[in-house]
Amino acid sequence: MHSEVIRVTESIAKRSQALRGDYLRDIEQMARQPINRSQLSCGNLAHGVAACEGEEKTVLKLMDLANVGIVTAYNDMLSAHAPYADYPQKIKAHLKSLGCTAQVAGGVPAMCDGVTQGQPGMELSLFSRDVIAQATAVSLSHQMFDAVLMLGICDKIVPGLVMGALQFGHLPTLFVPAGPMTTGLSNKEKVRIRQLFAEGKVDRAALLEAEMASYHGQGTCTFYGTANSNQMVLEAMGLQLPGSAFVNPDTPLREALTHAAAERIAKIARTSRQPLPLAEVIDEKSFVNGIVALLASGGSTNLCIHLIAMARAAGLVLTWSDFDRLSKVTPLLAHIYPNGSADINHFQAAGGTGFLFQELIKAGFMHADAKVCFGGELGNACIEPHLEGDRLHWRDAPDTSLDSNVIRSANAAFSAEGGIKLLEGNLGRSLIKSSAVDKAHRSIAAPAVVISHQDELKHLFEQGALDRDCVIVARFQGPRANGMPELHKLMPILGVLQDRGHVVALVTDGRLSGASGKVPAAIHVTPEAASGGVIGRVQDGDLISLDVAAGRLSLHVDEDALGSRAPADLPFCDNTVGRGLFVSSRTLVTDAESGACTLFPTGSPQTSHSDSQTQRAERASYGA
Repeated sequence: MHSEVIRVTESIAKRSQALRGDYLRDIEQMARQPINRSQLSCGNLAHGVAACEGEEKTVLKLMDLANVGIVTAYNDMLSAHAPYADYPQKIKAHLKSLGCTAQVAGGVPAMCDGVTQGQPGMELSLFSRDVIAQATAVSLSHQMFDAVLMLGICDKIVPGLVMGALQFGHLPTLFVPAGPMTTGLSNKEKVRIRQLFAEGKVDRAALLEAEMASYHGQGTCTFYGTANSNQMVLEAMGLQLPGSAFVNPDTPLREALTHAAAERIAKIARTSRQPLPLAEVIDEKSFVNGIVALLASGGSTNLCIHLIAMARAAGLVLTWSDFDRLSKVTPLLAHIYPNGSADINHFQAAGGTGFLFQELIKAGFMHADAKVCFGGELGNACIEPHLEGDRLHWRDAPDTSLDSNVIRSANAAFSAEGGIKLLEGNLGRSLIKSSAVDKAHRSIAAPAVVISHQDELKHLFEQGALDRDCVIVARFQGPRANGMPELHKLMPILGVLQDRGHVVALVTDGRLSGASGKVPAAIHVTPEAASGGVIGRVQDGDLISLDVAAGRLSLHVDEDALGSRAPADLPFCDNTVGRGLFVSSRTLVTDAESGACTLFPTGSPQTSHSDSQTQRAERASYGA
């Protein structure tokens, strides 16, 4: 193992010792109890089986065969989740053939960031993760289940499902993916059309045609955004069947993998001879494996928030410094859009997760001994599924890349460092997806143009006020201000300015879509403007510099002058489109580096200053 990977893993364990101990004691308490439904009164159980068929009722009363709870994020508006429509029935039928039963424990909301991007609904997006976690807990609280299958893929949905499931860590849990849509219009061409539209060179009809050619069917979007990053991370953490993430929907192999997931969960359920509880799979090693896989593949920065919240649900404390330390030693092995031109289907064809994990393990960057729900350890799970006739089999992952433009071995990496970097300075702490930014744009300095709403950028662009070098400072976009929406709407305009030869960057306390790249963007700035962060004192014309190599983000204003400035006023927060129900969330939410979470406020840092409890714990664990 690489020494820094060991050091980071040990530091996480050290700083999490007390919290993790509390979590494991809670799980142990639940694990000591008998099979869940045996604890129910006769009336309780009668309600729980009332809707079942007679044969199912008999099995459920016997208590000795697995009853699997299905938590589904199905809706037919979200392309990635539409395939889940008939999954519960397929799973039930297959489990019935094994003598087991299954029930849909509950449904959770699943909003599409593609639909809400740049719209008011995006201000509910991040908070929906915590709602999903709570809805998952409600679903599993009936104590009817011996194991859990999770049906969810996209942005906030997977993290929310994981967080909810971890509260029932005594139950074996497995995620069942549905796969990406087939390749449509290339991502590069899609971005080109978006920029032409931003410049007024093509009309809305041309833009709509390009978008619909890109997003054309069922499955996840094919770029390497948050949804596909979730799938990469889940496999690395051992929560999905190996090689199952990126198999297209509605194919025989996908069908076989869904059946295999049902078989596997029955084998590891609490009623089986060798149960494998979720809490035994998820620990500091599994989280480090997830982070390394994210960094080595150039995954979404959204996971730098979600993984922290997921870890907290497991009694573990992660920090952005953990990501940064790992990124400095983890090689970048994949070029998937926005880091390259290939989409996720190309990645799968070129070697997929099995090849990637195999290379990272051989080079000492992943814990090969981490447990996986598939059985055994991650080192034994670098395999891929295939069909022989109609039967599912597993074979070793390729030992060489089938396309070195898409994925490479560790000794021929695209970069010696991973795809995400921590930036620090007098503006606070922030992150940048460096793998998507050309080296020529990784060190810049330019005057600030301050906006407090993303629509302001379009107006400035149309007025010709941005035909110059500039750093766009989009403030009051953090979790306390307005729920921390993604700001992908800004990127076509900034891309146009960069293509015109201007030095341009984005600095914001908001988020970006996992698909955003090209333009350097210091995001998740913490402390945010609404918590008194320095970003709320920036004025038009202030010089801002960004240096990826040095890890610096600096506001070049005299300290006394900066201290004399009054912070900008928080803009009015519209409560329409459901936002009024999330006022308390904006009040309770922790800072971005603490997972922007509303569920664990006690003992979590509220970001009114940069020296948060998380950062102090981090320094102590690293011996600083």
